[in-house]
Amino acid sequence: MTQPLELGLDTFGDVTRADDGSAKSHGAVIRDVVEEGVLADELGLAFFGVGEHHRADFAVSAPEVVLGALAARTRRIRLGSAVTVLSSDDPVRVFQRFSTLDALSEGRAEAILGRGSFTESFPLFGLALTDYERLFEEKLDLFAALLKGGPVSWRGSVRPPLDVPGVYPSPERGAFTAWVGVGGSPESVVRAARHGLPMMLAIIGGAPGRFRPYVDLYARACAQMERPMLPVGVHSPGYVADTDEAAREEFFDDYRQMHQRIGAERGWPPLERAAFVHEIEHGSLYVGSPETVARKIADTASKLGLSRFDLKYSAGPLPHARLMRCIDLYGRVVAPRVHELMAG
Repeated sequence: MTQPLELGLDTFGDVTRADDGSAKSHGAVIRDVVEEGVLADELGLAFFGVGEHHRADFAVSAPEVVLGALAARTRRIRLGSAVTVLSSDDPVRVFQRFSTLDALSEGRAEAILGRGSFTESFPLFGLALTDYERLFEEKLDLFAALLKGGPVSWRGSVRPPLDVPGVYPSPERGAFTAWVGVGGSPESVVRAARHGLPMMLAIIGGAPGRFRPYVDLYARACAQMERPMLPVGVHSPGYVADTDEAAREEFFDDYRQMHQRIGAERGWPPLERAAFVHEIEHGSLYVGSPETVARKIADTASKLGLSRFDLKYSAGPLPHARLMRCIDLYGRVVAPRVHELMAG
């Protein structure tokens, strides 16, 4: 690798548990997310991402507003989405919101653009799920054109034609970074390369090494399009505590609740403890002591040739105090140890 691996954090703004065991309000969760991002900045982490959802168990439906609050409270960390559901939004408005965030943060804005793993935004905004692929393909095509700056002339079927001398405000330093979030579709990999955008792999289950063919496909696609290999990142869930045993005990019940709630919608079987442990030891769940998590991240980064690794640290009702402790260990202990392992 030509430069040190960057370490970031992602949260979906899961509705967490208060001290008395009740669910926190959406407002309280959003304020907690801001405090979590401030801590990530203080610890010198590279990136803080906030996901977009439109359902009761997640508090953040407008990540750019939360990131704007963070822009005013932070100085170094890059701020972005994880992900922006571009399919159900307007590319021009997304571009304007991130350009505004870029101005507020003095050039630290990033967008990770995807289709999202939930579909609530489609009926909410009057869109048909039958147009799932076409919406993302055409809107990403327009967004990529907007990123180039200057006049835009675009034609498609999902919105009226666009012929404008520019879209404003202009990004702080010419263009902000925009990634394409990829969940494992070869078509999505090639799409990212075709638009000249870096690729963020969402790996939420199974051995990380099985995604190496997607990285190789991305490299071949970039080469065929006569552009240099662009950055590849990974987003995966995890949790850090003082010891492996503590991490597993603190994380399991809340993670299982989240898994059960989502799994009921998708036909997943209940999460058993043995499957949880197997995913930690052989899959894509980065749960353990700082040393365990650092070694697993370094191994994944080496196998996949990553430029960045983002730990999705929130999980169901896991309390804010535990999330803050996880962030502290990740930034203060895990990140430096990963860099040592990668260098040595």
